[in-house]
Amino acid sequence: MTHEKIEEFTTEEFDRTFKTNIYALFWLTRAALPRMQPGSAILNTTSIQAYDPSPNLLPYAATKAAIVSLTKTLSQLGMKQGVRVNAVASGPVWTPLIPATMPAEKVKSFGKDTSFERPPQPIEIAPVFVFLASQEASYITGEVYGATGGQTPF
Repeated sequence: MTHEKIEEFTTEEFDRTFKTNIYALFWLTRAALPRMQPGSAILNTTSIQAYDPSPNLLPYAATKAAIVSLTKTLSQLGMKQGVRVNAVASGPVWTPLIPATMPAEKVKSFGKDTSFERPPQPIEIAPVFVFLASQEASYITGEVYGATGGQTPF
């Protein structure tokens, strides 16, 4: 959800956002990593919000920044057994969450601030994930790849 004032963010919303985006990533990685073979890869999804946060997305942006840190830390732990850990930081991507979580006037302009003047469809950023999962990325770990439509602030 988007809010204009800090007091509009509820504790429940803040907790749910962190439990969904951070706790889930941690617990899933903790369960999977010991079972993974050398050459495997863990891919995390972060966002341009990690680097250029919008105040109206405070909890979401904070979790996306935490994912960057977790990715870099987990890459060091994963490499001890030959598992690469990377992330993709996308810009505004058109998903069902967009119209469900934004006012209609913001939905109309969603993604207009990219170089493409529109948000991508998920299929347009999927190849970055495929590359990072492949053996062609065998020497890449602890990295965050931007797929921001030209908005990359990092």
